[in-house]
Amino acid sequence: MNMEVIFYSICALTAVIMFIYIRRRKKWLSTAIFGIISGLAALFMINSFGDGFGVHIPLNTFNLCGSVVLGVPFVAAIVILGMF
Repeated sequence: MNMEVIFYSICALTAVIMFIYIRRRKKWLSTAIFGIISGLAALFMINSFGDGFGVHIPLNTFNLCGSVVLGVPFVAAIVILGMF
């Protein structure tokens, strides 16, 4: 199998799992909006101030979509991966 197909399949599966999680919440709309805003805020903060800590996360389509769908845990994972 092609690695690109596997990568996009994992991304799609993760997005579906997050969608199911958000839909099961009582206040699903506010949960989704909070997750999106906090993920984007974390990404922009790390992009702006991360150079002082030796971490740089570029703003590209993958990082923007990941932070919108998965929120702060995605940004934290990217920071940890960027340190190694």
